[in-house]
Amino acid sequence: MTHAFDKLDEEKVFKDPVHRYIHVRDRLIWELIGAGEFQRLRRIRQLGTTYLTFHGAEHSRFSHSLGVYEITRRLIEMFEGGSDWEDSDRLLCLCAALLHDVGHGPFSHSFEKVFNTDHEVYTRAIIVGDTEVNRILTRVSADFPEKVADVIAKTSENKLVISMISSQIDADRMDYLLRDAYYTGVSYGQFDLERIWRVMRPHGDQVVIKHSGMHAVEDYIMSRYQMYWQVYFHPVTRSAEVILRKILHRAKSLYDDGYMFKYSPGLLMPLFKESMSLSEYVRLDESVILYYFQVWQEEEDAILSDLCHRFIHRRLFKYVEFTPSHGQNYADLKEAFQEAGFDPDYYLVVDSSSDLPYDVYRPGEEGERLPIHLLMPDNTLKELSRESDVVEAISGKKRTDHKLYYPADFVRDLTTCCSVKKRIQSLLH
Repeated sequence: MTHAFDKLDEEKVFKDPVHRYIHVRDRLIWELIGAGEFQRLRRIRQLGTTYLTFHGAEHSRFSHSLGVYEITRRLIEMFEGGSDWEDSDRLLCLCAALLHDVGHGPFSHSFEKVFNTDHEVYTRAIIVGDTEVNRILTRVSADFPEKVADVIAKTSENKLVISMISSQIDADRMDYLLRDAYYTGVSYGQFDLERIWRVMRPHGDQVVIKHSGMHAVEDYIMSRYQMYWQVYFHPVTRSAEVILRKILHRAKSLYDDGYMFKYSPGLLMPLFKESMSLSEYVRLDESVILYYFQVWQEEEDAILSDLCHRFIHRRLFKYVEFTPSHGQNYADLKEAFQEAGFDPDYYLVVDSSSDLPYDVYRPGEEGERLPIHLLMPDNTLKELSRESDVVEAISGKKRTDHKLYYPADFVRDLTTCCSVKKRIQSLLH
């Protein structure tokens, strides 16, 4: 049997538009890339429904995962030989970087909201369960899969490796900002990755930034801020997500009510029954979901058929700004929609998006992340926002955006009752 620590006889190289080349020298990494569970990521888009807004956003979680691996590999090359870096952590770090997203489902976060799944739970299950990935990792040692899973779950005792994969300035974020900016064609996500690499240092149990690199990190944080509001939370993308979620909600509701599908959702049945095994989960990808959306356009259920047609043909909902305090206005709208014959549960949807671009450390709070620390010339550490006026201005400030989505064509074509149409229009405007 080939030992997992062996180097490949010849280096493997992936040509990559973001990092130019991705280098694989370890047999273990090469075999993990070839594992079925990892290859599945080719069939899951990195940005879900964003391709319906930015037509170039067709890149996959496979390419992103390779990018996170490559950033991590280069970071390790920078760290090697330093007093705070253990060479024995190299493979652990590379495997965690490569596999950090292996548990994502089709359309990722939208899918999770409907079926109450968690991609991190499935990532861990794929790593420690009865999978090809697990069998490859176990060749290192019996407990190696558990060690990799613990890094991804952020429960590992190795805090330094965790910070390289998951922190406020980590390999994951650095790759997705650059990659998503490239494929969407926007300039917001650009920052000087090479400079950041050169000023990152392992320091105790975390990665820190040399004080001289502060301005490169400011640029990175502002890039992240802009990407969230200009790309990730784009209102058209959110409209597609709303319809996608409502399709899945409708299909599950029909299943629960005993509806006889023309095209039985066989691969989704375990999700509807809330009894999905790991092997059933890894069979799901976006081609499966899109197949059902395609054929469900012919279903007898008018709502399911209509929503699927909208998604497949990009007939998205329109939106207006929404203020949560206007609860009575929303209640009146729901009543008017019902009177007009539109089910507001599917055709009148409030969607909210929130982001915290940079946070100082608040121990004990949900989702806490260590702040970014600067390594000062006297070898002390200072939290970034204490030194940067730019970061201090946005630190800890959460921004939330609310929009109300509805089918403008339904309202426009409403002829059965002019008074209801006028009422809906006045409430929307």
